[in-house]
Amino acid sequence: MLVKTRGIVLNYIRFRETSIIAKVYTEQLGVQSYIVNSVRKKGSGSRIALFQPFTLLEMVVYTSQRGGITRISEYRSAHPFSTIPFDIRKSSILLFLSEMVSRTVKEEEENPSLFAFLYEAIIHFDELETGFENFHLEFLLQLSHHLGFGPSSGAEIIEQVAFSSRAVGAATVPPVLALQAYEVYFDQLLRSPDQASIPNGKVRRELLSVLIGYYQLHVEKLGDIKSLAVLSEVLSE
Repeated sequence: MLVKTRGIVLNYIRFRETSIIAKVYTEQLGVQSYIVNSVRKKGSGSRIALFQPFTLLEMVVYTSQRGGITRISEYRSAHPFSTIPFDIRKSSILLFLSEMVSRTVKEEEENPSLFAFLYEAIIHFDELETGFENFHLEFLLQLSHHLGFGPSSGAEIIEQVAFSSRAVGAATVPPVLALQAYEVYFDQLLRSPDQASIPNGKVRRELLSVLIGYYQLHVEKLGDIKSLAVLSEVLSE
């Protein structure tokens, strides 16, 4: 059966000589994997750019009652990006966020509110010309609410991460008093993100580290985020 749906590309792996297997979060079918033929061929015929992280697509896809990997019948860009491909900071942020979504969103069923949040957030990010330094932090906080473990305050984040760190004896986690200094920043990001006053890149990286720790408490087998090192380097200061 064929289904028409919008989709958000999460990632892809190479398959055979010129094809890929793309993981896509679809509006109608949730997370799906599709074989896409002949997108990596050399020359002007290549369409691999349409399967970069968080690309927005309009698709007609095959479905199967048995599940598993299917194929895309038709696909095209639903919203060509105007800034993201030309800004290394933005493309690095989207690479990181797409990996986080890929590791946390698993269901093979529609979730209209989650899809709408992701779709609209990506378009908004592309339209921002300045002031997007905190976007990834705001995004992860909002995503956590859609996933069912969103915090109500900065104190809730800090208490959970600090307690977990003490329980496992983690030597690399800052002392509780240092973590508590971050509560006010999380409160700003939760309540008035446009007015959040995070002083510099160092604090921003530390907030992200705490926030990933918070996710690790709530998402089973989240694992290491491979794109985090790239993001940290690009947004160093």
